[in-house]
Amino acid sequence: MLQPNQVEELICLVSALDRSALEVQFRTYHANFPLDFTADFLRAQPLERLRHIFLALCLQTQRMPDWPLSEAA
Repeated sequence: MLQPNQVEELICLVSALDRSALEVQFRTYHANFPLDFTADFLRAQPLERLRHIFLALCLQTQRMPDWPLSEAA
């Protein structure tokens, strides 16, 4: 379960991701349910929507993504 400070950190990290970094996260994120986002779908979405979807995914799974902190900066 994510702690309140982790949620805040997650929001900051996700807000700093660009489109290509988000696409990588969607392809490599280990969820406990299948993720089936096509490349066409990801390209068609506004950046803020992708950030929102990815944040919701992390909160639903209660899991921080695997990334070095420097990737999101």
